[in-house]
Amino acid sequence: MRSRIITAIDIGSSSIKLLSVAQKLKDQNFEVLSLRQGLSAGIRKGVVIDISKASKAVAEIVRKAEQDCNQRIEMVYANIGGAHLSSNSSHGLVSVSRADRKISEEDIDRVLQAAQTFSLSSNKEIIDVYPREYAVDGQGGIKEPLGMEGVRLESDVLVLCGFSPYLKNSSQAIANSGFHLQGLIPSAMASSRAVLNDREKELGVCVLDIGAGSTDMSVFEEGGLIHVAVFPVGSANITNDIAICLKTDINAAEKIKLEFGSCKKFGESEQKGKKSEKKILLEGEDGLFFSKKILSNIIEARVSEIFEFANKELKKISKFGMLPAGIVLTGGGAKLPGIKELAKEEFKLPCRIGFPEEFFSAQQDPCFSTVCGLALEADEASGPRDNWQGIKEGVGNKIRKFFRIFIP
Repeated sequence: MRSRIITAIDIGSSSIKLLSVAQKLKDQNFEVLSLRQGLSAGIRKGVVIDISKASKAVAEIVRKAEQDCNQRIEMVYANIGGAHLSSNSSHGLVSVSRADRKISEEDIDRVLQAAQTFSLSSNKEIIDVYPREYAVDGQGGIKEPLGMEGVRLESDVLVLCGFSPYLKNSSQAIANSGFHLQGLIPSAMASSRAVLNDREKELGVCVLDIGAGSTDMSVFEEGGLIHVAVFPVGSANITNDIAICLKTDINAAEKIKLEFGSCKKFGESEQKGKKSEKKILLEGEDGLFFSKKILSNIIEARVSEIFEFANKELKKISKFGMLPAGIVLTGGGAKLPGIKELAKEEFKLPCRIGFPEEFFSAQQDPCFSTVCGLALEADEASGPRDNWQGIKEGVGNKIRKFFRIFIP
């Protein structure tokens, strides 16, 4: 049976991850054709700062994936991140156009367009619009108004905006690498798509995707997205802190973080007991001594800062301590031992580590959440599988709708 291929690329500050999947028609399962991870270049804190370096890094990893897939990859989906992204709540109102007062797709499109008519600086663009709820003749709480009867249709939406030059740089980096960009999807939306279930979104939940250069935050309630924020702090800042405090180089600091790092707090018995020291041997050096307690304090301070940023955002939207499904941590930074326990303490909410189980039920690694979510979003954007008429015609219509200005 004929299958279609979706290729997703998570372009991060320290690494690039690629996932190519084949999807049989009317089949709910994906076949993973290629999963690759390589070094990133030209990216800082989630944004492209050197188009040439970024495009070369993308081209290199895609060419390797083509060998895995045994065919040429022409079209890709990629993520967009960075602290330039912001979200705004907005409201739209239109009159129902049909004489029989039944709400049509056109009415829904018009009310979503009406919700986008607000003041926006000239260097910012609307990336996407996420409906929270609709109201028909003043009756709110409606998720799908299509086919309902009424005179007036309203919408409450969350509008995601970004800095135009950064958006264009991202799309240009893909174009220069020799591939056609089907869509740019916000990292926060991709990772949440991979790790959340519908019940969590309905109850109220916050996802923190801790990457190397930045942390993406998304908040859901009653099934819809209600807030997005990006902080310019990530796990690379932890590495820098270790290098400074232990007076060592970045490579050694990264090794220490990966092998011995923890957010665990030391109790009094541990502090009063024998010294908790480690020694690692570095190539060309005698070795480096460090205290596990000091290392833990360094890491905990930076992770607590990330959580403090998130708590401030939750307070802005009056959701501090008010999310029954709690906090879901994902991304490479979520692999730090003890981070779940620290999050429970800082947020006063339940917490779990989010894994992209849709593709890798056996391979539990939160660092692949964004790239897996990109593939899932791309699959949804491409339309019903049984209506697919070929990859060139069927994929990306939904996402391209919001990116005509950016995609070459």
